[in-house]
Amino acid sequence: MALAYLRELDHDTRFAIWKIEETAEELLSKLQLDEEEKCRLQQMSKGKRSLHWLATRVLLRYLLQTDQYIHCPSDANGKPYLPDYPYQISLTHSFDFAGVMLSTKGACGIDLELIKEKVVRIREKFLKPEELQFIRKEDEVAQMYACWCAKEAVYKLQGNRGVSFLHDMTIHPFTYRAQGVMTVDLFKAQQKFSFQVYYEKFQDYMLGYVVE
Repeated sequence: MALAYLRELDHDTRFAIWKIEETAEELLSKLQLDEEEKCRLQQMSKGKRSLHWLATRVLLRYLLQTDQYIHCPSDANGKPYLPDYPYQISLTHSFDFAGVMLSTKGACGIDLELIKEKVVRIREKFLKPEELQFIRKEDEVAQMYACWCAKEAVYKLQGNRGVSFLHDMTIHPFTYRAQGVMTVDLFKAQQKFSFQVYYEKFQDYMLGYVVE
């Protein structure tokens, strides 16, 4: 694996992105897995899915600076956590990259997506009419991906289930730049929560991340 991006947002939060260059066997040789994890890995389809799963675990070891076994289960909603470390975590992957975010400040979320034209076809599935109004034609595809990554990051932060991108999240108008921040409102359990979500273009990808 090659470290592609390492960033410390502050003393409490950092994330890293790695380019996956190894085989599954090479990644597996860097890990210790318990029986449940071995079973889960065997149930995965070969190819990118298993590579992504293994790569995030190797990257987690890199960020925690340990060569020991790391217990990283998921809760009932599929949200990963570290019972033996004082960090909240979020994982992401897309094609040839895997990413991990760690924070002692609070819940966090990170999302990485390869930018493709197809997002235009599904825009009305995750953006409200009022959100589509501030999308600029000259930045259409990139800005839509920034919006998707922002909502996905908030979705991961809040626990992974029971939230609709379209109906339960609203992005405040923003002008797209290659790197910026937007405000995302989350409506859940009859309450409104507001988050400052950061986004940036990373090579041919869009990256979004947020901390509670």
